[in-house]
Amino acid sequence: MTTSTEPDTVVEPSKTVPPAPGAKDRVLAPVRALNRRLGAATVAFAVLATVFGALFAVLTPPFWGHDELTQFGRAYQVAHGGVFPQRIADDRGVAYGGDIPVSVDALMGYAFRDYNDNPDEPDAMVADPGAYDRLGAAEISSATKPMWFTNTAAYSPVPYVPAAVGIRLGEALGLNVGGMYLLTRLAGLVAYLGVVGFGLYALRERRSQWLVFTVAVLPIALFQAGTVTADTLTNALAIMVSALLLKALFVGDRLRPVETGALLAATIALPLSKPTYVLLAMLVVVVPADRLGFSGKLKLIPWVFAAVGGTLFLAWTKIASATGEGMGLMRPQHQWYEVRPGDQLKGILSDPVQFVHTFGESIALRDHRWFNQFFGELGFAYVDVPAISMLACLIAFAVSFGIADRMNSATATFKRTLIVALTVLASVAMVYVTLYMSFTPVDFYIIDGVQGRYFVPLAIMGLAVIARWVPLRLTDSDGVIPTRGTAITVTCASLFALIAAAATYYTVVWG
Repeated sequence: MTTSTEPDTVVEPSKTVPPAPGAKDRVLAPVRALNRRLGAATVAFAVLATVFGALFAVLTPPFWGHDELTQFGRAYQVAHGGVFPQRIADDRGVAYGGDIPVSVDALMGYAFRDYNDNPDEPDAMVADPGAYDRLGAAEISSATKPMWFTNTAAYSPVPYVPAAVGIRLGEALGLNVGGMYLLTRLAGLVAYLGVVGFGLYALRERRSQWLVFTVAVLPIALFQAGTVTADTLTNALAIMVSALLLKALFVGDRLRPVETGALLAATIALPLSKPTYVLLAMLVVVVPADRLGFSGKLKLIPWVFAAVGGTLFLAWTKIASATGEGMGLMRPQHQWYEVRPGDQLKGILSDPVQFVHTFGESIALRDHRWFNQFFGELGFAYVDVPAISMLACLIAFAVSFGIADRMNSATATFKRTLIVALTVLASVAMVYVTLYMSFTPVDFYIIDGVQGRYFVPLAIMGLAVIARWVPLRLTDSDGVIPTRGTAITVTCASLFALIAAAATYYTVVWG
């Protein structure tokens, strides 16, 4: 027998060596990590809103936004401690306003004349781009003059806080008129990014985040986010409230303490931002208390905040009611004294049939304009976003709705869903009634002043109700609801809509 002294040879199994990450993977790795941490919709929103909000802030000539003249006047007043409506002398009648720097007024006056005196197509609406540079280069003067802004004097200081911060910061930095004005616009954009981004972050683990995203990046929403207006913060608060209600009530997830705190704070802030959306804020009491993290006696906390918000809303409405007498000055001269809220209210109560008829006439003659304006009638240049933008937005809506979460019938019961539906309808009605009383002349043939953008803050809750009662969803061949491809579709459709809208605006306004 032969004995070997050689050691046994052991064959090691081959180890699988992972392939080295390619250049594409290395580039996308931080993006994927950010998506996992913040949520894909939050990241996409941050990018699109930052880029296009800033783009609209730069592209839009000073004071060419919606009521941006009077919006800035009120923001400047708030920035310098003006809280309540201030009566000013005006030979035409009741008027409210405040003082603004003479150098700012010079830029305002030129902008007002420029956007009201436009050539025929295809000439640019801006007559002299250099004039804005020259007037914007002036220092912010210490001399002031009174300015009329009755329509915005009716707003509380709350929605003007971001703009007021921008104004004070611009003054502290010694910026010229143009620099201060751009900083004021960007301050509002930062507020919009923060508030809406918070709402999207709360939904980062849910497919419904894309429904909120689609509304938040509508061309009209980002245009307003890039201009000086009370609607910037109002829209942001309404979208955040809707996102948190969607999470807690319709999806049925429990809110984190910071989310509950934000929802309760908005229950007070939103009614003070724009009275039309007071009922949206009151929906906090419909959410099951345990979804807010409350039990026992703490269940009363949402009711307390709703009561405080409602009380402050009524108090401010009382304070601002006197401004209604001067709203007629916004209309053509022959209608200055035809806007009488008291007479309109008497008319509604004494002859509701006539009011319903006027409402019907308004729909028949103006609903197509409201539809277009929902997607974007951009400022006082009155530039409609192109049809291709609207189509892209509709595709984004269809896909984001199609992949939305199945709504939780245990939290979003039929009764609670019905309450939300009625609240949305009542809020829509408030838009019409408010404008009928505060802007429409007595015996006018339609309810005047309605804008499609007023319905954007109500869109998310309206779609949530439909998603609860119409459980149709998109699925692939295996019956699974797709996420990655649909998210890309929604983002790309929204991006395309914004590019087309910005290009159209630039072409029409600047040539």
